[in-house]
Amino acid sequence: MLDDMRARLEQAPESMKIRRQTVEHPFATIKAWMGATHFLTRTLGRVSTEMSLHILAYNMKRVINIVGINRLLSTIAT
Repeated sequence: MLDDMRARLEQAPESMKIRRQTVEHPFATIKAWMGATHFLTRTLGRVSTEMSLHILAYNMKRVINIVGINRLLSTIAT
């Protein structure tokens, strides 16, 4: 599987650059929201929950910015 991935990347090296740019922005934003330091909880389960909440907040903020709060609330109400 790794060999196949390397072969695909050798054929189209620009695809990895695009992938990094696409994924990096949300994580950088979330990291800035967190204070760019560390998680407030310990143990894998709690850290996973904390990260999930950060991702949920990020996604909700994006939805509000894209569709607007009124449309979001009306969609939720139906």
